[in-house]
Amino acid sequence: MKKQLIAMLFALLPMTVWAAGGANVHLEPFEANLADKESLQRGFKLFVENCLGCHSAKYQRYERSADDLGMDKAVVEAELLRGDHKIGDQMTIAMDPKDAAAWFGAPPPDLTLETRLRGSAWVYTYLKSFYVDESRPWGVNNKVFKDVGMPNVLQGMQGVQVCKGEHCEELELVKAGSMSAEEFDKAMYDLTNYMTYMGEPSKMMSDKIGKYALIFLAILFVFAYLLKKEYWKDVYSGSWREKH
Repeated sequence: MKKQLIAMLFALLPMTVWAAGGANVHLEPFEANLADKESLQRGFKLFVENCLGCHSAKYQRYERSADDLGMDKAVVEAELLRGDHKIGDQMTIAMDPKDAAAWFGAPPPDLTLETRLRGSAWVYTYLKSFYVDESRPWGVNNKVFKDVGMPNVLQGMQGVQVCKGEHCEELELVKAGSMSAEEFDKAMYDLTNYMTYMGEPSKMMSDKIGKYALIFLAILFVFAYLLKKEYWKDVYSGSWREKH
């Protein structure tokens, strides 16, 4: 019951958070769709191509993603495996944590559970919120994560954004990327959708089982109700009182 109450509390909170730098940031709405296998497949590809170079996902395996998302393992092996990884391996990276700390200030976090830690809406908004900031080592900052310590690896797709307003109330695209705004939004949805799946892979199965469980309970209720009527019909008719 406690978990349910906590979940209800968070559901009632507005889509606004205190970002890492302390700024009050409005999060864009996001609703994952784990039934959309095509979206998840595109997100898997985007994750491997854009995130897996620096961030690991060591609690997930390539094979698990391929199986859950309905992907041909031969295609995954040919197009998505990196280095000497095998299809059954965990999604780890070759980067040494000490080197990463020297380059970025801190080792890039593992992303397997990122959406469970921060929420899918946070991740989705974060991916779209990089902007030019020449004061930062990588020349970029982020509205959701102030003074972020990573480069904007998505800039080639999104383009270049700058802050507008005294307190960076909004972002303006000043140089187009390889994708239109609509295409980039869709790509970030797919990426966040995959990361949401990756944070709890069993949810795909539990959601499916849950539907059958509800159907079973509905059928069971009918038989239980009929059985109850059979047991109590003598009481309602008064024959039970006559016998006793």
